[in-house]
Amino acid sequence: MPDHLGSNLKLLCSHYRSIAEVCRKLTINRAQFNKYLSGQSRPTAFNLKRICDFFGVEAYELNLPTEQFTDLIGARSGSQEARVFGGPLLEWFQPLGEHSNSLSRYCGYYFEYANCMSVPGQILLSLLHLREERGTFLFERQERQEPSRADSGKAEDWVRCRYLGAAFYLQDRLFLIDYESLTGNEMSQTILIPSYKSRITRLNGLKTGVSSGDLRTPACTRVVWEYLGSEIKRVNAYRQVMLYSPDDSRIDADIRQRLASARIRHGLFEVE
Repeated sequence: MPDHLGSNLKLLCSHYRSIAEVCRKLTINRAQFNKYLSGQSRPTAFNLKRICDFFGVEAYELNLPTEQFTDLIGARSGSQEARVFGGPLLEWFQPLGEHSNSLSRYCGYYFEYANCMSVPGQILLSLLHLREERGTFLFERQERQEPSRADSGKAEDWVRCRYLGAAFYLQDRLFLIDYESLTGNEMSQTILIPSYKSRITRLNGLKTGVSSGDLRTPACTRVVWEYLGSEIKRVNAYRQVMLYSPDDSRIDADIRQRLASARIRHGLFEVE
């Protein structure tokens, strides 16, 4: 019978910042865990129980066909979201959604450029997807940063952030609010000025949030969205998601100019 444990473990690990983080939390040797992922070996009964307890799954579920396991995990996430966003919260936000039909023209993929809140002096490029789902406008934003020198530096060890949020269109402005879904320890808000041109190229606005440092300092910066299209090669786009120095030739002059006039202010929600 085929062994699906490795691919199912990879799916579970994708909900965390990195495989290295999972190994640290499980206190399982990284090299040994890699063998589980590749199917070269299976966990002992002791390690299997630790893995199941950590991810909140049953041992038999890890051996299900990957497609079935994916549906199972998705169904659990959906039921949790329904409990959180149902009831009074949904009722309160319903009027906002009724005014957001104008967001349809903005759906698609974007590169988001912003002065990094956690690494001052650097530009953070993120990949964002805004879409409509059953009359609601949702978006997902992917961030990625290189690990410290103490880590291996491999691509799978990069620190990843995945933000999920909702978008609204009110009084000729785009309002977006999201949260970091892998750790649940951060929220941010973005306000964009819409484009009145027939073709959307770049949107300007402000982003507020907190740095990822120990002090969790509030910060505010300007932000630029660059429209990529309704369909893109996501792998190629994701490879560009990282930190850049302001003078990096891959950041064009127009974006540098838009961001340079708005350095981050920590502790105060102000923009220069």
